[in-house]
Amino acid sequence: MTAAVEIEEEASEWRTAQRQFDDAAEMIGLEPELREILREVQREFTCHFPVEMDDGRVEVFTGYRVQHNINRGPAKGGIRYHPDVSLAEVKALAMWMTWKCAVVNIPFGGAKGGVIVDPHQLTLRELEHLTRRFATEISIMVGPDRDIPAPDINTDAQVLAWIMDTLSMHHGYSVTASVTGKPVEVGGSLGRVDATGRGVTICTLAALEHLGIRPHVARVAVQGFGNVGSVSARLLEDAGCTIVAVSDERGGLFNPLGLPVRRLIDHRRQHGSLRGFEGADATDSHGPLTAECDVLVPAAVGNQITSRNAGRVRARLIVEGANGPTTPEADRILERKGVFLVPDILANAGGVTVSYFEWVQDLQSFFWSEHEVNQKLNAIMQRAFREVLTVATERDVPMRMAAYVRAVQRVASATRDRGIYP
Repeated sequence: MTAAVEIEEEASEWRTAQRQFDDAAEMIGLEPELREILREVQREFTCHFPVEMDDGRVEVFTGYRVQHNINRGPAKGGIRYHPDVSLAEVKALAMWMTWKCAVVNIPFGGAKGGVIVDPHQLTLRELEHLTRRFATEISIMVGPDRDIPAPDINTDAQVLAWIMDTLSMHHGYSVTASVTGKPVEVGGSLGRVDATGRGVTICTLAALEHLGIRPHVARVAVQGFGNVGSVSARLLEDAGCTIVAVSDERGGLFNPLGLPVRRLIDHRRQHGSLRGFEGADATDSHGPLTAECDVLVPAAVGNQITSRNAGRVRARLIVEGANGPTTPEADRILERKGVFLVPDILANAGGVTVSYFEWVQDLQSFFWSEHEVNQKLNAIMQRAFREVLTVATERDVPMRMAAYVRAVQRVASATRDRGIYP
């Protein structure tokens, strides 16, 4: 196998997802029939749909919706808009969502969706037309009892409001529980915007306590300064940590004495990137991955920590804010280095947990205060962290393997109990 082929295989999210499952299935001795069922997605939907642009042209876009497993409840997963969206990527993300929901023990299965598009090249009107047409295409699959979409990369509360409105028009009445992550004014939940970053923070502080590191002496590097990364940085700073490195898709910043997170957030909001911020050394977007720090939060996209850079990671603790940021080859290197890693299916489960809260509130038409939401989120994330840590300690395995063991056992048990396979 050539080096180029090896690199391409290492960068395949679907390959990574299946390998992680296979390792866990082997450890728990999962029967062959269940392995065959759970290592593949249950449904994959591809659509090609036309959208009229503002200048009268018609462009055809490609979209996907994948459901990995629905044995524990309706499918749940975000929708992303990105030029690099692929079916393989969406399948991997759907599988990871299944394990994520199982790790925190909420009654959903995993799904994911996406459209191949750069939304920054669209006008607001074109973005709305694309969103509503895609919502119509996937309407045969989604709904409060079947599959509940949520925001992901380059989608937000407005996009989800358009999707909910489109699905509601098909029914003739408002179906607020058909999506989560929408504005509070149309059935969204308080606390949802910060939920993923808050979950990352809860796991980081729990891991620091386990490692005997006090927050006020912890130096943190955050790769990716979107919703997850910026919220994680802000909340970790509030907890006493020093944020020494951050980056977005256009570049990064490093200051060993600390960076003012709220000023960085304001700067990025005003200028569209971190570039030009004074008082720090400029780096590239991968700068935080190898920065001198105690805690690394990869919160950008997948396949950022690989066999080519894992040896240069200097953090003692990694908490994965992004989905699939670390390849299996990098995992082995980090384990040999003694790095304590909190995996994505646990660390970034705060978003889907509060999406579950939103779904419950919509179904009941009874809404909670932000304090109640955050309190319930903290309880669930703390419990899940303790459960995974217990498995890791008892089996003497890394946290990723422990999380997968816990998740796969739950999904496999649900499958057996339902008698879904002969």
